[in-house]
Amino acid sequence: MHPIDDLIRTIPAFREGIPMKARFCTLFFFVLVFQFSSGIYMASAHEMVGGKALMHGDIQMAFEASFVGMCMIFPVLFRLKFRFTSRTIFLTVSCGLIICNLICMYARSLPVLVGVCFIAGAMRMWGTFECFSSIQLRITPTRNFAVFFPFIYSVIFGCVQLSGLVTVYLSRFYEWQYMHILIVGLLLVVIGLSRFMLRPFHVEKPLPLSGIDWLGGILWCIVLLLAVFVCEYGEFYDWTDSAHIRMALFAALLFMLLNVYRMWNIKNPYIEPKAFAYPHVAAMLFMYMMLSLLTATSSVLENAFTGEILHYDALNGASLNWARLAGVVAGGLFTWQACVRFHISYKVIVFIGFALLSAYQLIFYFLISPDVNIELFRLPLILKSAGTVTLYAVLTVYAAQIVPFQRLFQVFCIMGFIREGIGLPIATACVGRLLKIRCQANYLSLSGELDAQNLLTGQMSPNTLYGHLQCQSLLVSIKEIFGYAVFLGILILFAALLTKYPAIRKYVRMPVFSLSRRLQEIKIFHRPRYTVEELLKGKRKGKEE
Repeated sequence: MHPIDDLIRTIPAFREGIPMKARFCTLFFFVLVFQFSSGIYMASAHEMVGGKALMHGDIQMAFEASFVGMCMIFPVLFRLKFRFTSRTIFLTVSCGLIICNLICMYARSLPVLVGVCFIAGAMRMWGTFECFSSIQLRITPTRNFAVFFPFIYSVIFGCVQLSGLVTVYLSRFYEWQYMHILIVGLLLVVIGLSRFMLRPFHVEKPLPLSGIDWLGGILWCIVLLLAVFVCEYGEFYDWTDSAHIRMALFAALLFMLLNVYRMWNIKNPYIEPKAFAYPHVAAMLFMYMMLSLLTATSSVLENAFTGEILHYDALNGASLNWARLAGVVAGGLFTWQACVRFHISYKVIVFIGFALLSAYQLIFYFLISPDVNIELFRLPLILKSAGTVTLYAVLTVYAAQIVPFQRLFQVFCIMGFIREGIGLPIATACVGRLLKIRCQANYLSLSGELDAQNLLTGQMSPNTLYGHLQCQSLLVSIKEIFGYAVFLGILILFAALLTKYPAIRKYVRMPVFSLSRRLQEIKIFHRPRYTVEELLKGKRKGKEE
């Protein structure tokens, strides 16, 4: 192990005399608080709609803006880490998230909510990265990404489920604002612990923030936010029949072309063209898009079924989060063991992940009934969560293996365009539009049977009869779309079998700290003159001499 790695493993940002277990537990507590923190908590969206006099789409738009912020901060995360101390980062992130939570509690302006949630997402990602990068060598002393990323995604997705549970219970028994108050209190604890347990510590000389293409980052943010706007409000404005949607599409295309032009014509763009050209990056984006399509059935069809057909309240719906949490843990453990202990190939792991998601669609296809028991939902939800975590973890490990560390976080940002940015909004819009079309078609088809010769027309009042007609048309439509999702899952499984992957490596390491810093300096000040392999070769040659 490199001498600097030995120093980093002790988490030197803490004051002397603090035990190692206390250091690790403190940073892990910070991770949980940052992951629980957000500007908008979707589990209390219905209460926020009434309290702020906004539409559900407005709340969803602000919520998606936070994921855009999380995605777009990736390329500068290491620059920020090398510039500021851990103590400064934690204090800045905590204060920023407190301000964002307080603003979101009282703001009713949609542009304000979108902007604040965007900042909250970036702050949340910044703080989480600082925590995980500080304890990485405690999790895996060999910097094995096949251990590190399953752990990360298990924690992240687990926090999503637990956050939903806490939000629902606070909204149910108190008010939706109490979730913001709880998070503000936890962030104050983080500030106190950072103030008294951490010290200003730099491993090496702080790097400047000069040379970053901030304008390029802003342009990418605008493109993603416009795409999210089109997906969230397309149904409300009737898609391209509305001038608002046409203007948003035109502006997104214009800013996209401007971004592409700047990438090829400035010295250090926010995302370099070479980051798009690495092998299999396009294939990974396609897989993430398919993953979004298969998981969109959960957010659209499952919610429509449990809410409008089974009439579950918020507490019953939130109780299913325990099954999802079990699936998250199972998926993380499976990916870790499959990569590290059994050395299963990437192709097999990806196939298993999509097979679990396809099994979720298939089981739900047979569960669509107005008298289904809630306990029967646990197995498909466990399978769905396990498949999602498995695919997120293995695709990230695969990206870390095929992309040099110099542009790894730019590739993570590109993957985030689909993974955290526009993938799920596009998939949700597609599934929601298909559900509306099939509901209308099935409603017209079934209503043709309700004539004077049908015995039901004389036994029920018109309001009751047409209520049952709407319920039945929704049931048939949901079942149809789950059937389409099963066929899509089968096609994806065939595509996964035909995709070629390199052999899995026993250890997938990050470069040592000094080499990482050298790569960052090369990117900051001039065009790269050497590849990662040439730098490593030169270093070995120097040791031999």
